[in-house]
Amino acid sequence: MTKKTILIVDDSTSLRAAVRIALDSAGYDVVEASDGQDALGKLDGRKLHLVISDVNMPRLDGYGFVAAMKQKPSYKYTPVVMLTTEDSAAKKERGREAGVKAWIVKPFQPPTLLNVVSKLVLP
Repeated sequence: MTKKTILIVDDSTSLRAAVRIALDSAGYDVVEASDGQDALGKLDGRKLHLVISDVNMPRLDGYGFVAAMKQKPSYKYTPVVMLTTEDSAAKKERGREAGVKAWIVKPFQPPTLLNVVSKLVLP
């Protein structure tokens, strides 16, 4: 079975490491980006099965990144999970409008994250 690849976009090195550990343990390949601008550079044509992104980041926030990613034909249908401290209905609605499929509030529990991931990553 081919490993599924997930892009983690967050300006926190420790948060990326925690998410990577959870995803590695579940058998996923992980690509990391430090913010939305860095993440756009990782959209190089490789198949991504899911993106997990923060909202608040320097240079390019999560909303801007998702909007730019969805403009690329190769990534138009790639599911996105926001993993963020933001939990307002307005922020979540803005995420839905941008194409976000799920919203997880930090701090997160690895089993919760993996449950959401398993529902969005197609076999």
